[in-house]
Amino acid sequence: MTRRFHWMLFVVGIIVGSLSVGSLEGAELAWKAGAAHSIITPKTSMWMSGYGSRNAPSDGKITDLYAKVLVLETADSTRAVLITLDLVGIGQHLTRAICNSLAEEYGLARHQIGICTSHTHTGPVVGKNLGPLHYLQVDQRQQKLIDDYALELQATVVTTVGEAIAELAPSQVAWGSGTATFAVNRRNNTEAKVPELRSTGELVGPQDHDVPVLTVRDRDGKLTTVVFGYACHSTVLSLNQWSGDYPGFAQQALEERYPGCQAMFFAGCGADQNPLPRRTVELARHYGRRLATAVEAVILTSQMSPVAGSLQTMYQEIGLPLATLPAREVIQEDTTSTNKYTAARARMLLDQLDNGQALSQTYPYPIGVWQLGDEVQFVLLGGEVVVDYAIRLKAELRGKRTWVAGYANDVMAYIPSRRVLAEGGYEGGGSMVYYGLPTIWAPELENALVDEVHRQAKQMSP
Repeated sequence: MTRRFHWMLFVVGIIVGSLSVGSLEGAELAWKAGAAHSIITPKTSMWMSGYGSRNAPSDGKITDLYAKVLVLETADSTRAVLITLDLVGIGQHLTRAICNSLAEEYGLARHQIGICTSHTHTGPVVGKNLGPLHYLQVDQRQQKLIDDYALELQATVVTTVGEAIAELAPSQVAWGSGTATFAVNRRNNTEAKVPELRSTGELVGPQDHDVPVLTVRDRDGKLTTVVFGYACHSTVLSLNQWSGDYPGFAQQALEERYPGCQAMFFAGCGADQNPLPRRTVELARHYGRRLATAVEAVILTSQMSPVAGSLQTMYQEIGLPLATLPAREVIQEDTTSTNKYTAARARMLLDQLDNGQALSQTYPYPIGVWQLGDEVQFVLLGGEVVVDYAIRLKAELRGKRTWVAGYANDVMAYIPSRRVLAEGGYEGGGSMVYYGLPTIWAPELENALVDEVHRQAKQMSP
């Protein structure tokens, strides 16, 4: 393209962007919003999470890792706190500790808090999350570093929430939805063949390429916070260096394009979706730029819709059913397995039994639904959720106005749909060993989960 044509695109972008901003300038400042962030990159070398193939702790960093907070408040003082973490996941014990501290410090109820993780595979081990993955590799020194990091993370998150609350100021909130297409269903497409399949339009399998976007602007229309999501694994990188992977690069790119703005990422239902091809820093940057461009396209070229100043939040833990539990004899036999992760899980389960804690037939699975105005329905699901759930919930609820986050509040296992569970494979059951649950899920899990989302959504007043 000619230089003149590039200049015309630039001018058009500014004009359209101005129109988009202008459409919100007359909107009532029905919200207060405050944002804050903290660096949570470990200060010393420690064990990394996400891949069992690692045999050494971290060695340097590519990017910092962050805890970011957005607090939203309505005119009637209803408040919600969104926390995003550049981490592979978070377990129920640490989440409960954080939420208990937030209740004590700021009077926040559990339903007002959402903790989303990006699922980067180049972050640290976080507490007991993915325990069997590290059980046989971590020595006492590394275990102390892991324990200390969890305590530091808790304190940092609580402090950062307080800083965000202190920044509450009149704001405009708006929403839109874009598209990014680099996520590929890894169950249906062979990784090595993806470039060819993409070029010929032959990629198959369900996917969710929506990019939901929430913007916060101050009374002068300046962009202060942008929240966005995408349903794709953060597995471009497998190095032994700290990195936020493509979501980290996307956030970085947006903050560079909009100085003074805090960018926050939540992972969607991407448990069976991979960024392909992958394995280089250049590709991680590339996907990050593509995602940031998709977000910017929503901000600049879409008529973003103002969000009315009302807020409702709900939260419930349901007993998500597991299949038949293994007998102690079976667990004992697994301790001698040649698969080190099977053996590690068995030893952990035996420790639990020996401490007088029986294996449970259900898991306390976290589900939250937030309603922002009448415009955005934000569903927060725990675990590594496959894309089927986003597709189903959007179809049954509000389409693009229903945003479904996975990896939220507690990442305890993969969450297959009934279809994926029946098909089996890694997402269908093979992955359970790495999280330490004693068996696979029962077929009833999908309807149990979806029914609870519907129950909460129906209780939201229009």
